[in-house]
Amino acid sequence: MSHPSSRVPAAYALALLAAASLSWTGAAARSAGDSLSFSGAPAAVFQRQPPPGSCHARGSGLNSLPDARCTPGALNPAVTASTIARTICRSGWTATVRPPESISEREKFASMRAYGDGERASAFEYDHLVPLELGGAANDPRNLWPEPDYAHRSGFYLNPKDRLENALKRLVCSGQLALSQAQRLIASDWVAAFARYH
Repeated sequence: MSHPSSRVPAAYALALLAAASLSWTGAAARSAGDSLSFSGAPAAVFQRQPPPGSCHARGSGLNSLPDARCTPGALNPAVTASTIARTICRSGWTATVRPPESISEREKFASMRAYGDGERASAFEYDHLVPLELGGAANDPRNLWPEPDYAHRSGFYLNPKDRLENALKRLVCSGQLALSQAQRLIASDWVAAFARYH
């Protein structure tokens, strides 16, 4: 998949129109096999989540994959191959686009209900499928899901997907892997990508 910079404005405009009428009964949930869509969802606005019990993770534990119908992944239109030096490859950039906790915490609980996760919230990370570090949409429900996390945290830790995200970002920023390829790898099956790239 390639997103030439000349196509970004049109794609972004379309994404804004789609976000304005986002509905989980229609075309908002796309399969992971489709091209990833650009998102126009604002970071500081609560985003409606899929209905309770409508999403089902694949696998279990730390190697779970999200439901591709609910969480196919979505992209930040500001991040393209031509902008990575001033966006994802610039230290501290993700903090400038991350949603405030007052928004993401509410969305996390709604997303847990969508996935039927009745356990305590601390057992899950409200995770970006395509991470911010690879140009994932910051606050689009198509790109966020309750990812199972370690039961107990001590010292410095990274779950397997976090380690993959860091490895792919290094490859993208050093020019060894195309941004679009990294985005597709992690959105379609991050577990398989982890086996190859971590």
